[in-house]
Amino acid sequence: MDGYPGLIHSADDFGINDAGIAITETTITSFHGWDSSGVAEFVRARQAMQYAESIDDFDRIMRAGNNGGYANDWLVADIKSNEIASLELGLKHVELKRSKDGYFTGANFPINEKLLKEETDFDPQDASASANTRRVRWQELMQKNKGQIDTAMAQAFLSDHYDVIAKKEQPSERTLCGHVDLSPRGMGDWKGKFEPAGAVQNKVSDAAMISKMAFLAAAGHACGLNFKAGPHMKKHPEFAWESTLLHDMNSGKWTSVQAR
Repeated sequence: MDGYPGLIHSADDFGINDAGIAITETTITSFHGWDSSGVAEFVRARQAMQYAESIDDFDRIMRAGNNGGYANDWLVADIKSNEIASLELGLKHVELKRSKDGYFTGANFPINEKLLKEETDFDPQDASASANTRRVRWQELMQKNKGQIDTAMAQAFLSDHYDVIAKKEQPSERTLCGHVDLSPRGMGDWKGKFEPAGAVQNKVSDAAMISKMAFLAAAGHACGLNFKAGPHMKKHPEFAWESTLLHDMNSGKWTSVQAR
């Protein structure tokens, strides 16, 4: 698992444990809902990452005391049962889906119809919204490659720059390899146009690697493009106020990481 200094859980919500469970998540866009008497998401996520020995365990721990805070669609794999699952964890609506021969994707879009209508302000009809464009692209890639996906393909998917609206390679907030800093649109109320943000770390694993508590990781954009703070602020001086904190983010090579 990874995280920021001082945190007790993975702020990226990614983990592998020695029971053969792999976990990641995608935040549900425009979610609203909160139960102040519940248990914080980071507490439940931390417990689930460390102690879950099955998909059922993970589901049980994440539901217990669910407070609606930081609502996510959790994607889980159990290599012992050769099974994957999607736990869409709203506050009022929680749904677990499982598969032994299918796939699940996540890109910040709500899935459950009741959750979408009752717990979010998300517009599924806005074809240009980042969550919707990325959902379409994931579906294209999964349907085309289902049954033959390996770690090399997964790395390529995370590097993908195809914009389903523009119908061409054009990195932006609408592509799987996210580049908000290159977008004249930004991401609505989350990030403004050309704001320094995007997909800046990447991880891939398969069943064999998970069994060894190993994965492949790459810092920066998976595609290899570097972010240079100086030139970006010169081109977009509205971000000059970040000059003392904003640094270059160069893209690193895919590297094998394993617990010892």
